Amino acid sequence: MLLLGLGTAVAEEGNIAIELNKLEAHDKDCRAYFVIDNKNDNSYETLKLDIVLFRPDGVIGQRFAVELAPLKAKKRTVKLFDVAGTACDEVGSFLINEVLECKADSGEVSDCLQDISVSSRTDNQLTK
Repeated sequence: MLLLGLGTAVAEEGNIAIELNKLEAHDKDCRAYFVIDNKNDNSYETLKLDIVLFRPDGVIGQRFAVELAPLKAKKRTVKLFDVAGTACDEVGSFLINEVLECKADSGEVSDCLQDISVSSRTDNQLTK
């Protein structure tokens, strides 16, 4: 369950907490900052997500893949990426559509999506 209020969100607890921390203009793109808190005892070599960007009117704007690994065990990390050709005011929300690849130091992880919790410190939602 994702609860929003005043630009913040509280999410259910997962072993991999992904927070959309901020969006900022960068040239003609919108730069997204994610804070990832890996609460697991395992490090992750790969955590590749299929992300869908929705515009403020709810229409799909873009679909792209984002690699958030490497993630060290019991470590909080900041990752950022640029949404090419999209101004920040054209971003309504992000959906983690699917986990494309998830590999811990112990091997492949079968259902990473279930272990992910999401939140946002922006007015833009991050959901799964």
